[in-house]
Amino acid sequence: MSNLPAFIAPSRFTDPAAALAKAREIYDASIAHLREAMRRFVAGDDFPGRVRACYPFVRVQTDTVSRLNSAQVSHLSYGFVAGPGRFETTLSRPDLYASYYLEQFTLLLKNHNVELEVGTSTQPIPVHFSFAEHDHIEVSLSPERRQLMRDVFDLPDLTAMDDGIANGTHEPRPGEPQPLSLFTAPRVDYSLHRLRHYTGTAPEHFQNFVLFTNYQFYMDEFVRLGHEAMADPTSEYIAFVEPGNVVTRRVGTVVMAGDELGKVPPRLPQMPGYHLVRADRSGISMVNIGVGPSNAKTITDHIAVLRPHAWIMLGHCAGLRNTQQLGDYVLAHGYVREDHVLDEELPLWVPIPALAEIQVALESAVSDITLLKGADLKRIMRTGTVASTDNRNWELLPDNGPQRRFSQSRAVALDMESATIAANGFRFRVPYGTLLCVSDKPLHGEIKLPGMANQFYRERVDQHLRIGMRAIELLRQERLDQLHSRKLRSFAEVAFQ
Repeated sequence: MSNLPAFIAPSRFTDPAAALAKAREIYDASIAHLREAMRRFVAGDDFPGRVRACYPFVRVQTDTVSRLNSAQVSHLSYGFVAGPGRFETTLSRPDLYASYYLEQFTLLLKNHNVELEVGTSTQPIPVHFSFAEHDHIEVSLSPERRQLMRDVFDLPDLTAMDDGIANGTHEPRPGEPQPLSLFTAPRVDYSLHRLRHYTGTAPEHFQNFVLFTNYQFYMDEFVRLGHEAMADPTSEYIAFVEPGNVVTRRVGTVVMAGDELGKVPPRLPQMPGYHLVRADRSGISMVNIGVGPSNAKTITDHIAVLRPHAWIMLGHCAGLRNTQQLGDYVLAHGYVREDHVLDEELPLWVPIPALAEIQVALESAVSDITLLKGADLKRIMRTGTVASTDNRNWELLPDNGPQRRFSQSRAVALDMESATIAANGFRFRVPYGTLLCVSDKPLHGEIKLPGMANQFYRERVDQHLRIGMRAIELLRQERLDQLHSRKLRSFAEVAFQ
């Protein structure tokens, strides 16, 4: 016997807003049911059967390969199904994803002229994913009572949240619909909870453009610029959010409900996140991923469910060419992947192409900030291959194997994160780019010494960060259908962006 919320019958829609409203009705009813049951469970109530509530789903079915607006939207990389069949996905957090879902629903209706069906799926919502942002009632449970949760509620099931769809390995079972989205609802919820843990900020604060860095110096400068923007009543940004969900509103704006719940954490999280917020969510989120490809993969695995419009790596690298100077920039147009963290999900034979829109924005941003053009610009910025390794001490290997491979690949720079971020952008269909700054030249005897490094950081961090922020300003001015390159989509893609 299951303790279920009141049944909400599936409905068909030709109005995307009405379809979204129905999905939200189902989701809200399911979450309310789980929260009330959990409140009673913590209070000591027993239940005659299992407590369960399920995610809403959206479904579309078509019997033709043609699209009504194929001539007008041939440039689009998403918003349509690949061919005839039944396509479906579960949905989560329609409050957070309202604009995103509305766009996807609108494009499906426009391109296929079929009804959307919205109803209650058979995929249970794990009770952990029903807790509100500041709801921690489970901490009052005794160990014995916590053990009983598994008998009463559905807990996270990792078999329902793998990345087979994104990896291109998912094969629907006979009679099972084809996927509409890269991520199932449980996979989305899992990542939303992981983002809170790793960055110290709620998913609601993340913006659609993301900067990654591997040094705290960049974060310190981003914080300074964030507070500077909040002191400017004409700033395009309306809030600045720091770990612990500490919100600073732009001067002259009203404090919002919930701002008071933010609290500076006793220590920074593993990969602290900061957010310059715009009203349309097209602001800038910045995350310090630290050093190494493992963190780079972990955080991009989770930020990908937010479906950002672009992410860019800004960090330091080793220059591999003698003609480079400390402080020169490297714009990656290719990657050598010796990071190994994505070998199982994305085979090494898969090329990771440069994306023209990101490349142009980054090069233009370097020119705008440095005020250099033509030959002068080329003197401080080199375009070339970036190699990423998981061995920080690759220089110490006795056989010179890495040096030989880097030379054969024509690499001009080496770091530990950029190829991972680019490869996961390719894998998750998130536009990506890399602009690095040469901080040492180990092959040519120029290593980081404390005094030299500190001077370098002071001189270059501010400029490098402003270049990244300027690149995002330029990308923001692009049409999003141009930014989401078809290079990232296969011939049998899901419809959702």
